[in-house]
Amino acid sequence: MNRSSSELPRIVVIGGGFAGINVAKALKDTAAEIDLIDKRNYHLFQPLLYQVATGELDPANIAAPIRKILWKQKNVHVALGEVTAVDFDQKLVRFDGGELDYDYLVIATGAQQSYFGHDEFREHAPGLKSIDDALEIRRRLFLAFEEAEWEADEEARRKILTFVIVGGGPTGVELAGAIKEVATETLPREFRNIHSGMARVILVDGGPRLVGPMPEDLSARAKKVLEKMGVEIQLNVHVNDVTEAGVVIGDETIQAENVFWAAGVQGQDLAKTFNTEVDRGSRVVVGPDLSVPGHPEVFVVGDAAHATDAKTGKPVPGLAQGAIQTGRFIAEIIKSEIAGNAPQERPQFSYYDKGSMAMIGRGNAIAAVGKVHYGGILGWLSWNVLHVMFLVGYRNRFKVMLDWCWNYVWKTRRSRLITGDPKVHIKKLYSEHQKTDTK
Repeated sequence: MNRSSSELPRIVVIGGGFAGINVAKALKDTAAEIDLIDKRNYHLFQPLLYQVATGELDPANIAAPIRKILWKQKNVHVALGEVTAVDFDQKLVRFDGGELDYDYLVIATGAQQSYFGHDEFREHAPGLKSIDDALEIRRRLFLAFEEAEWEADEEARRKILTFVIVGGGPTGVELAGAIKEVATETLPREFRNIHSGMARVILVDGGPRLVGPMPEDLSARAKKVLEKMGVEIQLNVHVNDVTEAGVVIGDETIQAENVFWAAGVQGQDLAKTFNTEVDRGSRVVVGPDLSVPGHPEVFVVGDAAHATDAKTGKPVPGLAQGAIQTGRFIAEIIKSEIAGNAPQERPQFSYYDKGSMAMIGRGNAIAAVGKVHYGGILGWLSWNVLHVMFLVGYRNRFKVMLDWCWNYVWKTRRSRLITGDPKVHIKKLYSEHQKTDTK
């Protein structure tokens, strides 16, 4: 697609996550045409996916249509499509709806679940990076209790109600705590043959402690709280296999029908097709200005980038705040260059750490803000306030706060629809005589 020199410069943004959306919004008053392409029509707040997976929130509460977010911005055009190739030399982006040329390209494709070279684990251990993933975990979680309610074979029941979470980062910790709450506080009141002590929740991680990026005192606190809740924690262990029978750790097999993967992320497969350097996690290695070496008009931001803090030399973390900051940073570079007032040398990106938090359980979270570390109910309130602020739209914020208050007071979860295959597989059905004996 060729354009005359009189036309406005074109900026193509691939991805509608935090990085891509913030690039587009920061270029609101720029004399340029912006095309934002995403394979989904919504922006997703991934940190709350675990609450969709455990029935606390509806999917629509943590997502917003990209067109709705940007509808007032006249210089933005949104396209639904999946990018299949990028030609840096020809300055072309090819996707399943056609192709676009560009003057600037922003790659903000985010990350996907990493199985560390064992993609065969995916069938038996779904990850948690999309709404589809969350709904699949929710389906398996609540279906397990439906099956266990009528399963008379004790060995089969134990296997059904054993939940293994692989990965002790924030997602794994939050998911483990939430599943334990569902098993002990929410569901036993509604079932006749299940009590609060039946479900077994196991959290495994290859590192020496939980939530490794956070301070050690908070890591120890998270471990203590989870263990008090009844979560079993295994550290310094590596998963060798995940099968229909369960998880193989070393020579031990944990019999479990429900295994959930939260052990790591990697860049999208598209990055492997670029003629540039990528790291072991399929993230594009970028320069100090977040551009691709040799292609100053191409930027990679957010989880798609292997970026280094120019001041500290440390990797930029794959968090929402990192995506937002990198997106706004390169938008300022593009804006100044289009306006013709750019400095002789581009600025170098430096990450500002606003702190980190992780939910552990009902009324309990850990938080590190600078040198201040705290947890408990204060951490829980801080976590809630911060995450509500990141949500897009006042309706979503209000609905989420309302659901959180309702669930906190009544210890319930209302979003518990079992989607997909609802078939219950029972080895030995309870009889009326057995039910009478268990009372």
